Amino acid sequence: MTTDIRRVGVVGGGQMGAGIAEVCARAGLDTVICETDALAARAARERVAGSLERAVQRGKLDRLSAEDALARMIFTGSLDELADRQLVIEAVVENTQAKTEVFAALDKIVEDPRAVLATNTSSIPVMRLGMVTHRADRVVGLHFFNPVPVLPLVEVVSSLHTSAETLTAVTGFAEHALGKTVVRSQDRAGFVVNALLIPYLLSAVRMAESGFATAADVDAGMELGCAHPMGPLKLADLIGLDTVASIAASLYDEFKEPLYAPPPLLQRMVEAGLLGRKSGRGFHVYDRG
Repeated sequence: MTTDIRRVGVVGGGQMGAGIAEVCARAGLDTVICETDALAARAARERVAGSLERAVQRGKLDRLSAEDALARMIFTGSLDELADRQLVIEAVVENTQAKTEVFAALDKIVEDPRAVLATNTSSIPVMRLGMVTHRADRVVGLHFFNPVPVLPLVEVVSSLHTSAETLTAVTGFAEHALGKTVVRSQDRAGFVVNALLIPYLLSAVRMAESGFATAADVDAGMELGCAHPMGPLKLADLIGLDTVASIAASLYDEFKEPLYAPPPLLQRMVEAGLLGRKSGRGFHVYDRG
């Protein structure tokens, strides 16, 4: 089945969805990207085209390959366009209700009962999404990392219902079709990476919140003192502070450990729309031009 997956759908054309669609198209796959409406679909196309152009400018991709990748993609505002897909990857906002609505709809729309429905969730249990469908054995977590065209890792997450066939097919697809490195995780909030990463980021937020150190000094300390390529608050800004807060809330809801609780400063920043790079301001200020 690994080599049989040639028709891929991606629901959500934001930062993550656009990146997932790009790597699928660059791998030679027929890719459909579905957004909420035609206007959002056009914005998703511009996002992917911009990413491909940057790859060309940096010498990571030749012009012809970039043009071919874009030509393999269809951008739509209708989920019905995903009816013939063999694999659909959901990459909408990190919100349980939004994701369950997508999975319930896909269960009715995607025609092939063997098709795999995957979620790019950072923290929501895969089981919760699978149980709103009539094919929980074909539902799996396929968690990419931002920026998707650059970072090589994918977490493959199986629920208690995910079949061995589905797990094998998706693992093979990620490794062989997309050229990613796979780590497997059990179906627990945060999976492997975020269960380790989020407490670290929240600790940095609390340090800045308490006035113990400035955001710049916190980041400099970890970059220059621990050889991290990016400080924790810069990383939180890159991920999106709303996404960090959502993952933290999911982790806290599942484990009730204080280290997972979103700090008040993080919650106030999200409420204020200070979300990091995507809004132009988070713990640092960014040029949105």
